[in-house]
Amino acid sequence: MSDQTEAPAKPRSSVGRVLMGILIFQLGLGGLLVVGDMQGLRLPSFGPNVPRLTEPVRPGDQRRTFRPDRDRPTVQPARDPGELPDRLVLSRDSDAVYRLEDGIRAGDAERLIDLIEAADPTPETLIVQSQGGSVSDALALGRHIRAEGIKTQMLSGEYCYSACPYLLAAGISRDIHDDASVGVHQHYFGENTFLPAGFAVEDIQRGQAEVMTYLNDMGIDPLVMQHALSTPPNEIYVLLPEELEAYNFSPSDQ
Repeated sequence: MSDQTEAPAKPRSSVGRVLMGILIFQLGLGGLLVVGDMQGLRLPSFGPNVPRLTEPVRPGDQRRTFRPDRDRPTVQPARDPGELPDRLVLSRDSDAVYRLEDGIRAGDAERLIDLIEAADPTPETLIVQSQGGSVSDALALGRHIRAEGIKTQMLSGEYCYSACPYLLAAGISRDIHDDASVGVHQHYFGENTFLPAGFAVEDIQRGQAEVMTYLNDMGIDPLVMQHALSTPPNEIYVLLPEELEAYNFSPSDQ
């Protein structure tokens, strides 16, 4: 009989408890969105004089204005992508490495899934760079990327904001350069201002629950959403390399 005792299991954060807190937050947020839509108002920014994306990010100073048509991260990319399109484009970089770049629009998931399946050679790695866009398309495309066993990668000076981190999260492994810029913020899950407040809040809650379930399925700690939910849509919260590791975007043991 061995005299060794098993070490107690490490406690894990309760996804259910986090989800409940998120949904309560979204209940209030949904009400503000409905009232704001009906009165032509916008949600205020949290904090005056938020710096632009072109200014360096430091711990505790990570929110930046989000104007993707004008601002880019301060670190310049090794490769000048030129004028990026407003819809996702799949292009071959080298061998079985492909680039998946820019705005995520409605219908892009179905279109890109067809392109990925038809690509020759079969993609093994996707370099992602996008200002974000349609959450539902990012989630659908992300699930396909994971099902196909594709890796994701980000290069120095390149960016992945808003809904793009869901594509990044989909990789079976994720290689993120320390000088890459990954950012999150609040999402719009519906634009219809004629819906009763109850339906608008329900739409937000359903969308947020889907996002958190997706992150959990991808092995990402849903607590990353605390930064998204406290950052309005016209700003972006840039995650530091240590946060990307803590939330398992770039696990140290992969």
